[in-house]
Amino acid sequence: MAQGALAASFAVSGTSFQVSSGRLSSAGLSSYVSTDTSLDGKGHPVSMLAVGDATLSDICQSARVETPLGTITFKLTAGGDAGAVTAKNLIISAEDLVGDARFGTVEIGRDASTLDKVPGARGERGTFGLQAGDVSVAGVRSHAWSATGGTFNLRGLRVGVSLDGAGCF
Repeated sequence: MAQGALAASFAVSGTSFQVSSGRLSSAGLSSYVSTDTSLDGKGHPVSMLAVGDATLSDICQSARVETPLGTITFKLTAGGDAGAVTAKNLIISAEDLVGDARFGTVEIGRDASTLDKVPGARGERGTFGLQAGDVSVAGVRSHAWSATGGTFNLRGLRVGVSLDGAGCF
């Protein structure tokens, strides 16, 4: 992100969140190792997952936050019956990614500073990176710290908060 057109880094909240989707497909994927830092100075090791032009069947994002009232769940959902969710040039800093994946024209172990499948998604020189010309992942599940960058189109958006509510998974 430091070398490209995507949003600059920022201090993360200190609360990770869940992301899930039935299916994600993207023309262009780049990934490299990095760290996120919260305002308390704590570092979080992450994989920066950049999608170039993605379509998701649906999306769910949830975070659990401790408050004086108890644990509040923030939950965002979109897609499904309302239509596909799309994202362009989006970078997610994730702790993990689980699902059944197919990578097309994959390059694993490429120097992160030379990644070129998603505009602006490059890591530090000498850092491990991977990229693919296209990717499809079914049953997406991830724990993430942030999402930054391009455009996110959310059909059928619903945002809600609830006391002790269910997360995405």
